[in-house]
Amino acid sequence: MTIKLSTAARNAEMDAITAQLGSAALVRIYDGTRPANPGTAVVAQVKLAELTAGSPFAPAASGGVLTANAITQANALATGTASWFRATTSGGTAVVDGDVGVGSGDLQLNTTSIVSGGPVQVTACTITAGNA
Repeated sequence: MTIKLSTAARNAEMDAITAQLGSAALVRIYDGTRPANPGTAVVAQVKLAELTAGSPFAPAASGGVLTANAITQANALATGTASWFRATTSGGTAVVDGDVGVGSGDLQLNTTSIVSGGPVQVTACTITAGNA
């Protein structure tokens, strides 16, 4: 049977992500298949862009949902189709991985068709705790 957490516990879980990321977290956008978890090294996937998150990453979670502060637009590092992201500390320690999409996904972009040197813009980023 699946465990169920109170809203307060889910919010605390989400707020721990912000605490772990610290200030000036990085949002790295990749193509290819997302690894099993943030502890799994990126091997064949291409890093398409690296953006700087707000400080803090997000305000307090509500209803088990963490909604990121503004993430600074950046120019793409490579050309490809964005499919997942990894949020890391400013020093590169991986904290969370998620899906990327346009109008859907944990990290929403204006387009998933990334072109080297072109702008990469995040339109929304929300991370939802299990059973929220």
